Amino acid sequence: MRIPEPSPSLAVAAAAALLLTGCFAAGPATDDASGDGGRLRVVMMQPPRSGLSPLSDDAFKLSRWSTAETLVTLDADGDPQPALAEKWERSGERTWSFTVRDGVTFHDGTAFTAEAAARSLTEAAEAAPKPRILDGVELTAKADGDILTVTTGEGDPLLPHRLSSPQLSILSAKAYEGRSVNPVGTGTGAFVLRKVNGTSSAALDRNEDYWGGRAKAPGIDVRFVPDGTARAAALRSGEADIVESVPVSQASLLEEDQITEVPMPRTNTLYLNTERGAFTDPALRAAAREAIDAEALVDGVYEGRADVAEGLLGPAVPWADQRQGRTRPAEAGDPRGRRITIGTFTDRAELPEVAATLQQQLRKAGFTVELEIREYTNIESDALAGKFDAFVLSRATVLDSGDPAAYLYSDFGSEGTFNLSQLADPVVDKALHKANTTAPGAARRAAVLEAETAVLNSDAAIPMLHERVIQGDAVDVVGSAKDPRERLLVTADTHRR
Repeated sequence: MRIPEPSPSLAVAAAAALLLTGCFAAGPATDDASGDGGRLRVVMMQPPRSGLSPLSDDAFKLSRWSTAETLVTLDADGDPQPALAEKWERSGERTWSFTVRDGVTFHDGTAFTAEAAARSLTEAAEAAPKPRILDGVELTAKADGDILTVTTGEGDPLLPHRLSSPQLSILSAKAYEGRSVNPVGTGTGAFVLRKVNGTSSAALDRNEDYWGGRAKAPGIDVRFVPDGTARAAALRSGEADIVESVPVSQASLLEEDQITEVPMPRTNTLYLNTERGAFTDPALRAAAREAIDAEALVDGVYEGRADVAEGLLGPAVPWADQRQGRTRPAEAGDPRGRRITIGTFTDRAELPEVAATLQQQLRKAGFTVELEIREYTNIESDALAGKFDAFVLSRATVLDSGDPAAYLYSDFGSEGTFNLSQLADPVVDKALHKANTTAPGAARRAAVLEAETAVLNSDAAIPMLHERVIQGDAVDVVGSAKDPRERLLVTADTHRR
């Protein structure tokens, strides 16, 4: 659907809110023998895109529900810590050895072993397309007793970080029996995924034999509600216990003790198509950059609950303030009479309003601008295929590995699988290769910032602002995760009083 000026539809929002009413079991919560406050009712923003396959972005839902787990996890500083692997060491230039945890059982009753871990990693490495975390990485995995050996095509100092990605979750053999990966009843986490009802809901029960200790809540009931107004209404009405991504416009309608504002490593970016259309011309990309007033977006759309972007990496990446910035900005051309289409999606409530504001700003500069706005599941394939001149995206920058190099490669490498800008720039590719092959530490951070500068110089993407995502919790919810990386939400400690 093409529309000249998007505006919120109160009728649609009201209908969505009515649809949500009653979607969870009514009546008071029931306690069980553990003394907890009953099952957790969780409302998520985006429905599954790939049947909850861990090889897709759906993996992060499995992680946020604590049902699928990885060999490695990350601490608050982004450093790798043991999970299903107890320890590891670099045993060669291209080889790492992982000792897997003993005494872990998959939800289907089979034993977790190094062989099982090797199978999951091999499935990921041979998938088409591969999970984004493996962009540019050749990987083989083999088991020998309780030792898992992982070998990469080139030396990869970031491998333990990569193995923390939910896209490399370890599932039992049963998950891989069909044509697609099925996570139902095949994880190792604190909650067992029992049922998935398409794109509407999911149900999980407590894993009574969880290796990390019995969860405090007896289960999780999940609903997928793309409409942000309806999500907030569910919390206000008592229909939900935990609500993901409350829109800025709804935050003031909730009680102060119901919301938490989490600084996120997430950048709201305008990706410009460098392969076809007006923005193949660097001068017109520069004209778009100069036309955009990010401060107006922060104040007008986000009500001050965001930070103006200085680059692709925001304040949640503390060393990003050492960036050099653009070193060779292109001179702006004349955009008068050039027609462009900007795409975005409705799942994040602010994005249509961002797109409408950009439409006004770019029109003022001389562009003729149309907008195309759909739900994300209905627009992603067209965006990846380069069917828009520009695309507004809220993008997590350290989601995949805790390290921005993976995000930069995925989004701006010529072989990247999330390259919305269709960028193929040898200078950028060279900088990304350096960043990906430099050992963790100060030198790697410097290389990442050099790669960011190369991308900024291309004007393939215009970073506008860094978001602070708002999470909603009922007042009786205890221990829900407020995770900047959006990997955790419900943990073994989360429960209702």
